[in-house]
Amino acid sequence: MTNRLKLGLDSSFMMEFDPDYTLKYPIQAEKVGFDYLWMGDHYLPWHASFQQSFFVWELLAVIASKTRKLIVGPDVTVPIGARYHPAIIAQAAGTMERMFPGRFVLGVGSGEAINESWFMGRWPKWSERMERTLEGVALIRQLWERDDYFSYKGKYFALGTTKLYVKGARPPPIYLSAIGPRASYLAGKHADRLISSGNAEDMRTTVFPNFEKGAREVGKDPSRIDRAVLMNMATGPEDKVVDRMHRLIAGASISAMVNEGDPRNVEKAGRRLPKKAVRENVIIFNKPDEVIDAMEVFRKLGATQVIVSEMSVEPEKAMAVYSKVAAYYKGK
Repeated sequence: MTNRLKLGLDSSFMMEFDPDYTLKYPIQAEKVGFDYLWMGDHYLPWHASFQQSFFVWELLAVIASKTRKLIVGPDVTVPIGARYHPAIIAQAAGTMERMFPGRFVLGVGSGEAINESWFMGRWPKWSERMERTLEGVALIRQLWERDDYFSYKGKYFALGTTKLYVKGARPPPIYLSAIGPRASYLAGKHADRLISSGNAEDMRTTVFPNFEKGAREVGKDPSRIDRAVLMNMATGPEDKVVDRMHRLIAGASISAMVNEGDPRNVEKAGRRLPKKAVRENVIIFNKPDEVIDAMEVFRKLGATQVIVSEMSVEPEKAMAVYSKVAAYYKGK
């Protein structure tokens, strides 16, 4: 694994500037110098005001087809048997890997009510959702790895005689989304890689140590495992950036909102947050050095990839700055 910090772009909210779905910014990410392109996998948006709640798998395929090296993936899809049965995720990921060898990664997580509860008739507690996620991951791996027909019966999923016909030569790596201590530990045990979000103290005291513990318990070397950290970043006038985040995503920072199924209610909760709290949840920059300084904090803690969740009101300016950041890291 290279020691160079890898750069990812989550371009989900940039789609507000691309209502015709030309995918201008995700495709531009490769020219800018990003290594990874991520997009959220939502049925409903976090806030009702975000009008671009797209079906991400189609967009990822188009982005991969219009780039040469960019690695693409959802951050994250949810194999708990609500919107998707794990077998459907295995089939979709297998198809992407066959079409774009080595250029697809699968991010998975336990999900949010706004996306999954409508398809379940109820919203399970986190412990059940995580059990479902891990069983789903195990089933996905079997479908990728087994060449003959087989049957599967677990606690939450069952398949009769089955086989996955379309898959790549090698299975895509699985990133597990983890923020708290238990999820981080389970990611270390069960996933190939980690994807997380939070501040530096969270990574230093909770996420990375528990991830490393889980990895070591199953004989993996944590120092050789990719750890991606998602960071909200934006350029533009501070008041306009904060207003945009208030309108589109502030409610996602309230932990209780993972259990709220109506994005209108999530938006209302987010709008009640003071602007100071919203401001603390984003790095606003004007120069490349400001971005690099923020990324270096996480690199020094052990992150191997920083994913920029792009929230700018001036996306063209942001991409110009990111190109200089990418040149800095590629030159190291």
